[in-house]
Amino acid sequence: MSATPPIIAFGQQPCGIFPRRFLYAKIVTARRLQREHGGSIVFFYHDSDHDPRETETGLRHRTSGELQWLNFAFENRIQRKYSPLHLKRIPPDWRDRMVRQLPAFVEPAAVRAVRDCTETTVAGFCLAIMRAMGLLEGVSVVRSSDPAVRRTACAVAGFFVDVPYEGEIVRARHHEGRLRLHAGGDQFITLTEQAWDPAQVSPSRDSRLRWMQSVLHCTHYIAGAGEQAYLRTEETPEITFIHRDVIDRADEAWTEFPA
Repeated sequence: MSATPPIIAFGQQPCGIFPRRFLYAKIVTARRLQREHGGSIVFFYHDSDHDPRETETGLRHRTSGELQWLNFAFENRIQRKYSPLHLKRIPPDWRDRMVRQLPAFVEPAAVRAVRDCTETTVAGFCLAIMRAMGLLEGVSVVRSSDPAVRRTACAVAGFFVDVPYEGEIVRARHHEGRLRLHAGGDQFITLTEQAWDPAQVSPSRDSRLRWMQSVLHCTHYIAGAGEQAYLRTEETPEITFIHRDVIDRADEAWTEFPA
């Protein structure tokens, strides 16, 4: 590492009631690099994503070892399908139902963390649980939903805009000058024309790296296995890309809490 001091970054959208193991591996990789070379660590938290499948949480039954997938509940269909994760609201009864299920899968400390978490949005809940686990101590968190971050970021060709639709805020793709929602297959809902500004904009997958870098100015980026397939590294030659450390059962949840 040649930069002084280095800025070591990793990114991830909210990825589970408890973070997935591949995210834990990114954090471990970042801390190892920091021990070796100094500098700071930044977590680019892409909580503007809207896909509810991202927060599916794989847990092993403590007796049988069987894998089960759990997820958040959402207040309504529009919110579940189209609202960004930082605006998807958790129904009040979800926490109680989850607390009743979790003892079969996780230690009491993990159950208590879910029971005691008062966050009411999916992205807020995921972030609070990671903090309770101690995973983000000494790590700066930059959220893609932050209006100040959005206003600072560079303009990109591929992007989404958070706009009102049927009583909710949805994440609509900007396409050929119009805003639209994917309705499945090759079907789209085109929204009525409306004014918007950079504080409502978040990047698409293909433009996310350059958008993020215009805010973070990182020197090193820890990339997961999936990211390596689509990151346009040629757009940011100033970044040194590091593969995250290998971890088994990468898609399952990391559930360990401090003693």
